[in-house]
Amino acid sequence: MALVDMGVRAVSSRLPKVISPRNHAIIDYVMAGAFFAMVPVLWNRKRRAAIAALACGAVETTTSMLTDYPGGVAKAISFRTHGRMDAGLSGVIASLPNLLAFNEDRSALFFRSQGLGLGAVTSMTDFGPEPREERSRFRRRGYAA
Repeated sequence: MALVDMGVRAVSSRLPKVISPRNHAIIDYVMAGAFFAMVPVLWNRKRRAAIAALACGAVETTTSMLTDYPGGVAKAISFRTHGRMDAGLSGVIASLPNLLAFNEDRSALFFRSQGLGLGAVTSMTDFGPEPREERSRFRRRGYAA
């Protein structure tokens, strides 16, 4: 897993930051809609995959609605934190077929491509400069920045 993480970091640091917060919000809602659209498609064939799609759609919608960006409703999560959550969520989404034992099914391709897409969108989004106080707080505690 550490090798994959190093590879993703190497590739993502070289991607151009061309996605604005507004476009990121649109993409987030479209991805959530894709998850919700797959629920009835998967329900009769692979119920675990359908439930996973429903859960992923709910998580993506909830984080989008709570984020402080255009399209967010409650503005409880900063856009930078949303990006960190998306980075983690992309890995979880891509690994769900293995975790829920439907990795041999065709629906696994959907989850893996959604996870890859979310990771790419997160890597290409301009989250702005890191706030100064956040940088110094991490350095004081000894975390890698």
